[in-house]
Amino acid sequence: MEGESSRGGDTDADPTRHPPAAAARVRRADTFLICCRGFSVITSLAAILCIAVNVISAVHSFRNASDIFDGIFRCYAVIIAVFVVVAETEWEFVTKFSKILEYWAGRGMLQIFVAVMTRAYPEYLKDHQELFLLQSIASYLLIACGVVYVFSGIFCIGMVKRARQKKELTREQAAKDLEELERRREELESLLIPDHV
Repeated sequence: MEGESSRGGDTDADPTRHPPAAAARVRRADTFLICCRGFSVITSLAAILCIAVNVISAVHSFRNASDIFDGIFRCYAVIIAVFVVVAETEWEFVTKFSKILEYWAGRGMLQIFVAVMTRAYPEYLKDHQELFLLQSIASYLLIACGVVYVFSGIFCIGMVKRARQKKELTREQAAKDLEELERRREELESLLIPDHV
């Protein structure tokens, strides 16, 4: 009798041992990666703000013809700020050609450099208080992001992020493979059922 009850218990436990595939596929998002993506968006927005400020400053410099060298300087700042924005996308194409941008400390130093370039030569903006305020906000925001990146790079947070991204990609690929196998199994079962009938 005990043997029957234990066997009966085993059959009842079978469904819990093999959960449905849909329940197995449910997973939580990695909060660390979500935070990293959010910080990357903030950094991109700060760099885009620096681009806008530098473009406006370059237009003012070229229009007044008062300081052509400042206009050229602002154009270089725009080009380097575009690199900052592109680096935040983490495209393999970009990281393949500039390995320094793969490391967070290098990326943070580039952001600080762009912020300093944006903040340079503020004396000609005395007549344009709005532009000066926008320039200050953009540069200090990007400096803050750059400092966070440098310290995160020193503490190897970038390596942790890359390892977690690789793990997430592996998990997603495994889930896709499992889904494909289940779909294939269902197709094969549907082909076998008419033969039995």
